[in-house]
Amino acid sequence: MPTYDFICNACNQRFDVFMSFTEYGKKPVACPHCNSKNARRRMTKVRIAKSDDSRADSIADDFSGFEGMENDPKAMGRMMRKMGKEVGEDLPPEFDEVVGRLESGQSPEEIEKAVPDLGAGG
Repeated sequence: MPTYDFICNACNQRFDVFMSFTEYGKKPVACPHCNSKNARRRMTKVRIAKSDDSRADSIADDFSGFEGMENDPKAMGRMMRKMGKEVGEDLPPEFDEVVGRLESGQSPEEIEKAVPDLGAGG
Protein backbone atom coordinates (compact mmCIF):
# COMPACT_ATOMS: atom_id res chain seq x y z
CA MET A 1 0.00 0.00 0.00
CA PRO A 2 1.21 3.51 -0.73
CA THR A 3 2.14 6.02 1.92
CA TYR A 4 0.48 9.40 1.78
CA ASP A 5 1.97 12.43 3.54
CA PHE A 6 -0.30 14.83 5.39
CA ILE A 7 -0.05 18.01 7.47
CA CYS A 8 -2.53 18.66 10.24
CA ASN A 9 -4.13 22.10 9.90
CA ALA A 10 -4.84 22.16 13.65
CA CYS A 11 -1.39 21.36 15.12
CA ASN A 12 0.84 21.69 11.99
CA GLN A 13 2.38 18.25 12.55
CA ARG A 14 3.36 16.08 9.59
CA PHE A 15 2.29 12.46 9.46
CA ASP A 16 2.07 9.53 7.05
CA VAL A 17 -0.93 7.33 6.34
CA PHE A 18 -0.85 3.92 4.69
CA MET A 19 -3.92 3.27 2.58
CA SER A 20 -4.84 1.64 -0.70
CA PHE A 21 -5.53 3.59 -3.88
CA THR A 22 -9.24 2.88 -3.49
CA GLU A 23 -9.26 4.19 0.10
CA TYR A 24 -7.54 7.47 -0.80
CA GLY A 25 -10.05 10.33 -0.87
CA LYS A 26 -12.77 8.17 0.69
CA LYS A 27 -11.27 7.11 4.02
CA PRO A 28 -11.22 9.93 6.60
CA VAL A 29 -7.76 10.91 7.83
CA ALA A 30 -7.16 11.90 11.44
CA CYS A 31 -3.98 13.41 12.84
CA PRO A 32 -2.25 10.92 15.17
CA HIS A 33 -0.90 13.83 17.25
CA CYS A 34 -4.11 15.72 18.07
CA ASN A 35 -6.81 13.52 16.47
CA SER A 36 -8.09 16.40 14.32
CA LYS A 37 -9.70 15.48 11.01
CA ASN A 38 -8.64 18.86 9.58
CA ALA A 39 -5.63 17.69 7.54
CA ARG A 40 -4.34 18.34 4.04
CA ARG A 41 -2.25 16.24 1.73
CA ARG A 42 1.41 17.26 1.59
CA MET A 43 2.97 17.08 -1.84
CA THR A 44 6.39 15.48 -1.79
CA LYS A 45 9.19 15.36 -4.31
CA VAL A 46 8.68 13.17 -7.31
CA ARG A 47 11.48 10.84 -8.29
CA ILE A 48 11.80 9.67 -11.85
CA ALA A 49 13.46 6.34 -12.35
CA LYS A 50 16.13 6.29 -15.03
CA SER A 51 17.66 3.29 -16.64
CA ASP A 52 21.38 2.67 -16.15
CA ASP A 53 21.91 3.44 -19.85
CA SER A 54 20.06 6.76 -19.59
CA ARG A 55 22.02 7.70 -16.48
CA ALA A 56 25.33 6.75 -18.16
CA ASP A 57 24.46 8.83 -21.24
CA SER A 58 23.72 11.85 -19.07
CA ILE A 59 27.02 11.47 -17.20
CA ALA A 60 28.91 11.05 -20.49
CA ASP A 61 27.35 14.30 -21.72
CA ASP A 62 28.63 16.02 -18.57
CA PHE A 63 32.15 14.71 -19.15
CA SER A 64 32.16 16.14 -22.68
CA GLY A 65 32.52 19.63 -21.17
CA PHE A 66 35.27 18.61 -18.74
CA GLU A 67 38.13 19.97 -20.85
CA GLY A 68 39.65 23.09 -19.35
CA MET A 69 37.89 22.69 -15.99
CA GLU A 70 41.08 21.81 -14.16
CA ASN A 71 41.71 25.56 -13.84
CA ASP A 72 38.13 26.41 -12.81
CA PRO A 73 37.28 24.76 -9.47
CA LYS A 74 33.81 26.34 -9.33
CA ALA A 75 32.84 24.89 -12.71
CA MET A 76 34.32 21.53 -11.69
CA GLY A 77 32.27 21.62 -8.48
CA ARG A 78 29.05 22.39 -10.39
CA MET A 79 29.74 19.54 -12.80
CA MET A 80 30.48 17.11 -9.96
CA ARG A 81 27.29 18.18 -8.14
CA LYS A 82 25.26 17.49 -11.29
CA MET A 83 26.95 14.15 -11.81
CA GLY A 84 26.33 13.22 -8.16
CA LYS A 85 22.60 13.81 -8.68
CA GLU A 86 22.65 11.67 -11.84
CA VAL A 87 24.09 8.72 -9.95
CA GLY A 88 20.77 8.40 -8.14
CA GLU A 89 22.32 7.04 -4.96
CA ASP A 90 23.28 8.52 -1.63
CA LEU A 91 26.89 9.63 -1.77
CA PRO A 92 29.15 9.84 1.28
CA PRO A 93 29.44 13.14 3.16
CA GLU A 94 33.02 13.48 1.91
CA PHE A 95 31.65 13.95 -1.60
CA ASP A 96 29.55 16.92 -0.47
CA GLU A 97 32.53 18.36 1.40
CA VAL A 98 34.81 18.21 -1.64
CA VAL A 99 32.15 19.53 -4.02
CA GLY A 100 31.30 22.35 -1.61
CA ARG A 101 34.95 23.32 -1.37
CA LEU A 102 35.27 23.29 -5.17
CA GLU A 103 32.12 25.38 -5.55
CA SER A 104 33.58 27.93 -3.12
CA GLY A 105 36.65 28.20 -5.38
CA GLN A 106 39.20 25.99 -3.58
CA SER A 107 41.53 24.17 -5.94
CA PRO A 108 41.87 20.37 -5.75
CA GLU A 109 45.40 20.89 -4.42
CA GLU A 110 44.14 23.17 -1.63
CA ILE A 111 41.46 20.63 -0.73
CA GLU A 112 44.01 17.83 -0.60
CA LYS A 113 46.20 19.89 1.75
CA ALA A 114 43.26 20.91 3.95
CA VAL A 115 41.87 17.38 4.22
CA PRO A 116 44.89 15.08 3.74
CA ASP A 117 43.16 11.88 4.93
CA LEU A 118 40.13 12.35 2.65
CA GLY A 119 39.43 8.99 1.06
CA ALA A 120 41.69 7.09 3.47
CA GLY A 121 40.35 3.78 4.58
CA GLY A 122 38.93 2.68 1.29
